[in-house]
Amino acid sequence: MTDALGATTTAMDVVKGRDLTGRRALVTGGYAGLGYETARALASAGAEVVIAGRDAHKLKAAVASLSEATGNPHIHGMLLDLANLASVRQFASDFQARFPKLKYLINNAGVMACPLSRTADGFEMQFGTNHLGHFLLSGLLLPVLKAGQPGRIVFLSSGGHKYSPINFDDLNFEHTEYDKWKAYGQSKTANALCALGFDRRYRDQGIRSFAVHPGVIFTDLARHLTEEDFKAFESKDGKEGQRGKLVIKTVEQGAATSVWAAIAKELRGEGGLYLEDCHAAQQVEEGVQSHGYYEYAMNPRQSDRLWRFSERLVGWKS
Repeated sequence: MTDALGATTTAMDVVKGRDLTGRRALVTGGYAGLGYETARALASAGAEVVIAGRDAHKLKAAVASLSEATGNPHIHGMLLDLANLASVRQFASDFQARFPKLKYLINNAGVMACPLSRTADGFEMQFGTNHLGHFLLSGLLLPVLKAGQPGRIVFLSSGGHKYSPINFDDLNFEHTEYDKWKAYGQSKTANALCALGFDRRYRDQGIRSFAVHPGVIFTDLARHLTEEDFKAFESKDGKEGQRGKLVIKTVEQGAATSVWAAIAKELRGEGGLYLEDCHAAQQVEEGVQSHGYYEYAMNPRQSDRLWRFSERLVGWKS
């Protein structure tokens, strides 16, 4: 089965023939883009799906649309603002009161290349939303994940992690000149390191975690990009300076690896991996842009360091 999957595989291809009845999934940012398609695929296979987002109207519309598209009545919407840690805490409390078990947590929501702004708690927006919000959410939902084990946590990283490692000396760009792409890269590196951190700490308790690069997909995530960004946004194939053709995936293809990370039987007993195109990716030398991950994105020492920083920043300790 694995050999048949690749860059053009869709999320619906991944769930084909699978029965996920009785399993519950939570997809952040599930009312649009990759999150919506991820939720649609899981729901079509019978899973109970909770989509979370900060816009009540979009949540309501997406729940109705997903229910109609899949014929699955077990789809729910819950309010969550990942840029506000109080909202994350309230969501986690409400979720646990409503749902005793969780099988799949797919940390999909995010922001990309936005102008300099801060979360409600004062963190740089991309690091605060993409990483810290999901770090706290995943930590607070550990009780229901343990109750639903074996379970999986999926963190959407990106090939964009190659824009920057973690700048531990200035995580929030308080002293460094703000660069929207370095900020985005740092947040995506953090997502990968976070997946490694959760897997190392909770694999013995039945919870495995994965980082996912979905590919290049133009969704609402790109709303902050300028015309100049699009012109400059081209892939590099191989070593630095060897430019290749930018490969764009459809939303259906982009959601495939997230769904595969959550449900693939091939990944039983595995964890702490960086996945792309429905396969485990390999480490590549810095300068390679088209595939794989850089060493710093899956480095255990960097993961532990980020974990300690994150615990302190969000006020949660594992």
